[in-house]
Amino acid sequence: MTVFAPIQAAVFDLDGLLVNTEELYQHVGSELLRRRGKTFGTDLLDAMMGRPPAVSLAIMIEWHGLPDTVETLAAETGAIFAGLLDERLEPMPGAMDLVDALAGRGLPRAVATSSGPAFAHDVLGRVGLLDRFAFVLTSADVVNGKPDPEIYLAAAARLGVDPAAMIVFEDSHNGCRAAVAAGAVVVAVPGGHSRRHDFTGARLIADSLADPRIAGLLTG
Repeated sequence: MTVFAPIQAAVFDLDGLLVNTEELYQHVGSELLRRRGKTFGTDLLDAMMGRPPAVSLAIMIEWHGLPDTVETLAAETGAIFAGLLDERLEPMPGAMDLVDALAGRGLPRAVATSSGPAFAHDVLGRVGLLDRFAFVLTSADVVNGKPDPEIYLAAAARLGVDPAAMIVFEDSHNGCRAAVAAGAVVVAVPGGHSRRHDFTGARLIADSLADPRIAGLLTG
């Protein structure tokens, strides 16, 4: 019988997991490519999902042979995204309640995202979650982005726990691979497009952050 370490801390991805920004990113990507006479297909979305912004845009440029630079697309992305955040940003189902439940258990909580620091703090602040986490790790805090495990190993070290005692919530295959490689207890929470992703190594594939099976992992 396999014996698992008691969960001592929880770490969340951000985009598409805590907030609906993955859906908004897909809208932005589609608009960027529409303006250039290109399409945002599912294979390209798979390649970009869960990666740091600069890496994602570089993949888009190479995929379609675009003449743009990463910096040009990043500026255009920011301009499109600003209006979407004001109109359509919202927490994902179950996010607020799960964070509150973890706080009630006395478990320290953190965010580990491929997004940049300004964006991550802005989004978390807008939905009232920023002060619910001990810290937020972003693409600025690591050399190697997901699927490399660096960000989750850094989160465990900063939380002062063994990765095997840390539960991680992820919605993409790249994020899941990073957390599994770090040795964490991984809960995959597919949403929309990522329901077709490979979540090998995840302890649970949840229906949402409100899935009652998550509580079972927390109690062992």
